[in-house]
Amino acid sequence: QSELAESGGDWVPPAASLRISCSFNTLHENTQSIGWFRQPPRKVREGVSCTNERGDSAEYSDSVKGRFTSSRDNDKDTVYLQMNNMKTEDTGAYLCAAGLSSCSSAWLRHSTHVNYWGTGVAVIVSS
Repeated sequence: QSELAESGGDWVPPAASLRISCSFNTLHENTQSIGWFRQPPRKVREGVSCTNERGDSAEYSDSVKGRFTSSRDNDKDTVYLQMNNMKTEDTGAYLCAAGLSSCSSAWLRHSTHVNYWGTGVAVIVSS
């Protein structure tokens, strides 16, 4: 069983920055990946980023590559998503996700690879 809790969702204007966090107080011992999916209004859920167990490598979707950075602090049991130069299309519910398979571009493409979900935080990018 894993418990994921997001925080930091907010409203920001375009081009602003925002950092959201996911605390994972308990993780399944075989968890290999932890990251973020998002669900824009009236659209399908999409993978944003993931990081491996050690936090020394990450994958990003093409839509956020170069703007978003994922990091992991295992001492604090927290994963962060730093979002810079935000766009209106970044608006959505951001859900922390953890899985028993490796972080990869395939992991981001298929939410079926996710074994545990947080409840999500709202991120709104609007002027």
